[in-house]
Amino acid sequence: MIDSDVFVQSLQDLGVNFFTGVPDSILGGIIAELMIRGIYIPAVREDEAVSMAAGAYMAGRIPAVLMQNSGLGICLNTLMSLNLIYRQPCLLIVSWRGQGGNDAPEHRVMGEVMPQLLDTARIPHRTLTEKTAVADCRWVVETLMNRQIPVVLSLTKGVVKGLHP
Repeated sequence: MIDSDVFVQSLQDLGVNFFTGVPDSILGGIIAELMIRGIYIPAVREDEAVSMAAGAYMAGRIPAVLMQNSGLGICLNTLMSLNLIYRQPCLLIVSWRGQGGNDAPEHRVMGEVMPQLLDTARIPHRTLTEKTAVADCRWVVETLMNRQIPVVLSLTKGVVKGLHP
């Protein structure tokens, strides 16, 4: 399990310097760490967070948006009609709820289709693992900056330390 502070620091070391998003239990430890550091701006909706990140990018920042995968459905139009068309890079840190069918019923469908949804939308993605965490973080930041598009780093439960172990 990766400590939340180590995960946040690794993103900051790679240049990510604007964080926003919508709460989720899997991301709770990361959000708590970002709040301790005073670098997290909460959003009401995922599409609002993506729009805030686009503004941050235009102001010279490297943005990250935290959300659960159900939020991808909410912000898909924003990602496609703003970020992809106008080359607005953004790191999407997405908790992969319903992965493998092991979650509440409301998460199962999105959990099953998330990789195919991202492929269809042409949004590059990678799933963080403890073993490959350094390479995963480096890949997502390099990809979003080189291609100037949003990139997803998905997190499954227990990979990054949450609020409640």
